[in-house]
Order: sequence, then C-alpha cells, then structure tokens
Amino acid sequence: MTTCIDEACAAGARLEKACRVVGISPRTLQRWRQEGVLKADGRKSASRQRTPANRLSEAERQQLLVIANEPEFADMPPSQIVPVLADQGRYIASESSFYRVLREANQLAHRGKAKVPRHNRPAPLQASAANQLWSWDITYLATTINGCFFYLYLIMDVYSRKIVGWEVYDTESAEHAASVFHKAHLREGVGAESLVLHSDNGSPMKGATMLATLQRLGVMPSFSRPSVSNDNPYSEALFKTVKYHPGFPDKPFESLQEAREWFAGFQRWYNEEHRHSALKFVTPGQRHRGEGVAILEQRSRLYEAARAQRPERWTSSTRNWEREGVVFLNPNKSTEKEVHPKAKAA
Repeated sequence: MTTCIDEACAAGARLEKACRVVGISPRTLQRWRQEGVLKADGRKSASRQRTPANRLSEAERQQLLVIANEPEFADMPPSQIVPVLADQGRYIASESSFYRVLREANQLAHRGKAKVPRHNRPAPLQASAANQLWSWDITYLATTINGCFFYLYLIMDVYSRKIVGWEVYDTESAEHAASVFHKAHLREGVGAESLVLHSDNGSPMKGATMLATLQRLGVMPSFSRPSVSNDNPYSEALFKTVKYHPGFPDKPFESLQEAREWFAGFQRWYNEEHRHSALKFVTPGQRHRGEGVAILEQRSRLYEAARAQRPERWTSSTRNWEREGVVFLNPNKSTEKEVHPKAKAA
C-alpha cells in the first residue's frame, strides 16, 4: 500500500489525495513509518490471518477422511458417524467438523455404494384431437374445520383444455378417482386403446382400483416423476385458474354441497365462456367440439379485410389466428425443435 502511495507522490500527486484513494489518512501513514520502519496495519478493520486454536491439523483432516470412507461409515452422514464413533469410544472431531471437512473434499454425499436416485423424465406425449390425452390431479379445498379439507378431483383434456370430469369428496382415495374417471370416460364416449391418462405419483393415481379401471377400459396410464409438479403442468395451471378466479369464495366451504355447487358453476363458465389464451381465445368447449377452427378462420378473414380496407394502419402482417394443431406434454428438446423449427436458427 505504501509503495503505491510513494509511486503516486513521485509522479506528482499530493500525499493527502494519494492516502485518500487507498483509504487512510496522512497521519496513519506517518504512524506506520515511525523511525523509518514500516509497521503493520494497525487498524481494527484490517484483515488478520490467524489460525484458530481449535483448527484440525492436516494429519487430523486426513484421518477424518479415511474414517468417513471406511466401509462401515461410507454410506452414513456425519450426524450418524459421530454417535457410532462415540459408542466405540473414539472421538475424532465434532459433527460440524466432519461436515466441513467432507464438504471441502466434495465427499459430503454418496461416498459409498449409494447412488443419487434418478427418475427418468416421462416420455413426451402429444394430442392432435380431443380425447387422446387427458391429465388429472387432486387439490385441496379449505373447510370451516381446521385441518379438514375437501378434495377436488379434476380431469381435463390436454388438447382442448376442457374439464371432462370432476367431483368433490371429503376423502382422498383410488376408489373415488376410479369413479370420477369412469363417468368421464362414458360421458365422452372414448374408444378403446385411444386414450392416455397422465397424473402425478400420488396413491389415488396408482391405487389398485384406479389401475384396474384403466386396464379394463383400455386406457394407458402415464405418471410424473416423484415430487416434480412441472411434469403435470396442465392440471397445475387449471388449479391456479380455479383458485384465482374472481368468484372463488373468500371463506372456506361449509359443506360438500356448497363446494360442489360452486364448482359446477365454475365448470360451465370455464368450458363455455372462458376464452383461453393458449387456444387463441376460443373456449375449451368450442375447441373440444371442433368449432374453434371455423371461429379462428372467420377472425382471420375479418382482419385481412380490415387490412385491405385501411392498409396504412398496418405496419406488418395481421394477428396470427392460426390454431395450434398438436399439443405436447413434457416435450424433450428434439420434440421442441420439431414444434418450433425457427428456434434452431435463433
């Protein structure tokens, strides 16, 4: 630091300004140079390199690593290693020291044969028409009793976003799930071997009754990875629409009947009145019935006519009213390139 100050002064800088740049006063520099001997930085804020008295030596660190990698301890975390060593009458270091040393050596996890659990991403699914791919899930509805909930079972068509089946129960079970799905399957008139049903890994989704129902109806089940909500995005998005709807009750539901009546009204609004942004603002019901194509074509003709009548108002092409032909669930990178070929150029 003082060398920098000397060089600055030799180049014509004033001592006071040079000291200010490095954060000291001329008086401090003077104290450091008493009797011609440069003293150490005496400021309280100055960093001091000192070795803690309780720091492990290098030999002790190596001993700790050797013990942590022994077959007996290789699959244990430090929280278990330390008590076992204590029961053996051995003290090597504290639990926090074990964690610190193993972390610094990148050995904090999976030192032994245990491997990081891996769950493969679900295979990409696609739908080019209604009743090819359904998604379903269960969400909680608050009740007036603390700790008690109603359960909304909700099935949607991924292609059209239409709610094809729902029910509210006071319990969560595979039997209820099978009943809701069976009714929706009959109501929609789905053919055998033509439908894939995607859900998460909850017990109602993988219960024996539910799986038996799917097998009997010729429906292919598909499951998300454990604890990965992004694998079931359509159902998650629909639940958000439900609970953020302006008409969603501010107070908890007092009865099953009240919850069912409210959701029946929501379903009618969502399927037949809600213009879905992902569907180019046609309703899920219109898209499900195939009416969306004519609606979008009519909008496109209207915009083209408006542009032809007043071209000076249009600086580019008209709004894109082209429908989305294929909908993907959990697409991989290669699928995304096929869907968005321009992304490769970008």
